[in-house]
Amino acid sequence: MSETILALDLGTVTGWALRRNGVTTSGTQSFKPGRYEGGGMRYLRFARWLDEILVSVGSIDALYFEEVRRHVGTDAAHVYGGLLAHLTAWCEAQGIPYQGVPVGTIKKHATGKGNADKAAMLTAMRAKGYAPTDDNEADALALLHWTIEQRVIKTAHPALEVVL
Repeated sequence: MSETILALDLGTVTGWALRRNGVTTSGTQSFKPGRYEGGGMRYLRFARWLDEILVSVGSIDALYFEEVRRHVGTDAAHVYGGLLAHLTAWCEAQGIPYQGVPVGTIKKHATGKGNADKAAMLTAMRAKGYAPTDDNEADALALLHWTIEQRVIKTAHPALEVVL
């Protein structure tokens, strides 16, 4: 059974990785506000972008996002919270199951260290054969790999409860 899974690293520059029919694609999408845009436009563009992805792939079986518990900057925290609110509402409206995965879990799976830096994440994804343009894309790819592994474990061992 082939699933379509979308993994997102939410932020002003959102990293994304999509697995469909066994093929992985990835990239980044900027939601930086334009000079003459109001504060809500980034979120409208984000929702439209999600709609475009859904239309292009037909269906999404599961969506995973990097769950950030602490931001260094207030602005980054506000942007993340706004994107997360729109993402979860969109998933609910589309009937797409979604789940947040802690940053440390993703980093530890990718590099062996839960506090790995951006360079280590880039290196880890390049070692898997990808060419991420930045840490946002690398984080989304790492999340996708973690997700695939967890879903394989659950499928292979349905009685095994995996704490996600």
